[in-house]
Amino acid sequence: MSENGIDRRKLLTAGVALGGAALAGRASAAEGDPAILEVKPWNQYLGPGVEAAPYGVPSPYESHVVRRDVAWLTASTESSVNFTPIHELDGIITPNGLCFERHHAGVAEIDPAEHRLMINGLVETPLVFTMADLMRFPRENRIYFLECAANSGMEWRGAQLNGCQYTHGMLHCVMYTGVKLSTLLEEAGLRSSAAWVLPEGADASLMTRSVPLEKAMDDCLVAFRMNGEALRPEQGYPLRLVVPGWEGNMWVKWLRRLEVGDKPWQQREETSKYTDLLTNGKARRFTWVMDVKSVITSPSPQKPVGHGPGPMVISGIAWSGNGRVTRVDVSIDGGRNWRSARIDGPSLSKALHRFYLDIDWDGSELFLQSRAMDEAGVVQPTKDVLRAARGDNSIYHNNGIQTWHIKSDGSAENVEIS
Repeated sequence: MSENGIDRRKLLTAGVALGGAALAGRASAAEGDPAILEVKPWNQYLGPGVEAAPYGVPSPYESHVVRRDVAWLTASTESSVNFTPIHELDGIITPNGLCFERHHAGVAEIDPAEHRLMINGLVETPLVFTMADLMRFPRENRIYFLECAANSGMEWRGAQLNGCQYTHGMLHCVMYTGVKLSTLLEEAGLRSSAAWVLPEGADASLMTRSVPLEKAMDDCLVAFRMNGEALRPEQGYPLRLVVPGWEGNMWVKWLRRLEVGDKPWQQREETSKYTDLLTNGKARRFTWVMDVKSVITSPSPQKPVGHGPGPMVISGIAWSGNGRVTRVDVSIDGGRNWRSARIDGPSLSKALHRFYLDIDWDGSELFLQSRAMDEAGVVQPTKDVLRAARGDNSIYHNNGIQTWHIKSDGSAENVEIS
């Protein structure tokens, strides 16, 4: 018997019984299941040679698993968002081709032979690195989540978008390979007044953000690979900054310059954008850390229940910019009662965590919620708690508890129980 009260042997027995019932209910039951009895084309004919797809592509039966945008959300495709289909994924690693995109001037196509990384400002020796130079420094591999500060922002005032791809899909988690930023800064030599670093992108938007030197010297990477392969162009090829646990706009893509200074630069992205207007008229600024958060990915509006009553796997993801997620609770009745979910797979600091709750669904409607806790002792809040603290006009850093209404026919809808 499992901790959630589901007997695995009973589950498997029920599965066989369901299969038998399905056959018994079909007009062709006397002939058996065609999927078993009929000879299929793939049983008879040769398939394409292994060199037909030298890079490899997903099965055509998975062609619906793609990034998607919300057309009305941005003014142009050059400054837009593509959302990760998190409802179709499992485990904690996001395939490179499905990692969400957010860029401000389209995708820069950069020839790595002509790309340079410059370090200047308050350093002893200004330096310029080629890509070949960077490949000669000691490198590290780290798995981190990356979340846009605006992820779930449209949900601040209430339920808006019908699918976790759109409400929570500005998120991914991959293994980055690169050189520690501290290694490169130490190579240039920091002056005693150095306190901040300004990364700058090579694309037409010239993205810049001020990063405290303490963070830069702690765990930041200058990355050139993700999940083993070179960065994709939309993810900053050939070079990007990795700022673990902090909001995605600081992970500057197409990285070309690191300026060292003694104070923040007050750039557009830290004064006009990525700030929160509070009810007292003041704005929250420099809110870097992505707080503890979770969402149930299945079932959800884009992943409805495809079976009748019986065993059901509730699956979701949790993450925290403070470190590891230590616990995730799931409620099936809109927050009245909670059960501890099972976290399965690696539990790494500032990475996604996969959780499951196995239930025996009786076919009645559900109001699914998840609530994560991290090793800093922070508990994911309700949306009412967030609004009480920051008012109604925020967009960024919405880590409130999400609710899916699962109806008795298995369909699902985005609702709010705050």
